[in-house]
Amino acid sequence: MKKSLKNSNLTGWLLMVLLVMGSCNNEESTNVEEDATFEVAELVASDEADLISEEIANIGEDVYATEEIRATSKSFFLSNFLPECVTITTVVSGDTKETNIDFGEGCEMPNGNLLSGIIHLSYAKDMDAATKTISLSLEDFTFNEVAVTGGATLVRQRSNDNGNPQSDAVASYNGVWSDGSVASFTGNRTREWVEGYGSGFWADNVFLISGKGTYTNKAGDVYSREIISSLRRELSCRFIVSGVLEVAKNDTTISLDFGDGSCDAKGMLTFPNGETKEILLRRFNK
Repeated sequence: MKKSLKNSNLTGWLLMVLLVMGSCNNEESTNVEEDATFEVAELVASDEADLISEEIANIGEDVYATEEIRATSKSFFLSNFLPECVTITTVVSGDTKETNIDFGEGCEMPNGNLLSGIIHLSYAKDMDAATKTISLSLEDFTFNEVAVTGGATLVRQRSNDNGNPQSDAVASYNGVWSDGSVASFTGNRTREWVEGYGSGFWADNVFLISGKGTYTNKAGDVYSREIISSLRRELSCRFIVSGVLEVAKNDTTISLDFGDGSCDAKGMLTFPNGETKEILLRRFNK
């Protein structure tokens, strides 16, 4: 049964790199002053664009992995990551499979994000291939009321050198927010599925993420983002739990350390002058 799209209270751009308010336990955050290079609103916007790209890739990979496990294990398998309001259809044409992941007019994910529209996947029907290229595109797609266009190409390995599934993605997206603001995000990202593959229980899934990308705001300012130490994404937690990210504009770079693995909103920010400050983070906290 499809759910109606709930109103999402987006109060500006949500921040993972620099945030001055909000947390999972409603604690007051430490104020971080803006400077001429890093405007808080733009850093928040770049993080939201990055999160959208990551979540789209995660959904696409989960659906593909379900198909792969069913085909290679010769037994029925069902992932519980996508709710009942999502409709998945697959059509085989020649040597290609086309899969549509349809969120209808609105569907709430387990993590609270609200999606509508369709994610299209296209890939070779040979599910025994060790490496597979997956094309991902969007149709009338929104993510928490942000209208998103674009797509990605994922090169997926069934087993990397560590014996884990891994996808290398090249993504390019444009977003239009409800206030008319427009931004774009491109990135090259590697996601290694280090825990939970094939369990059928989404909350035990863990990924290590590396790579870099750029965010361009409506004024044409470009912010580069590079993962210095792999980010650990646990689907049971709303926050990145460890790893280090650098964000640069012009000749100025800041870094954010996401911590020791605890699921909390805390991060340690390092400024260009070497000063550090603990901040509280928030991701689509409605």
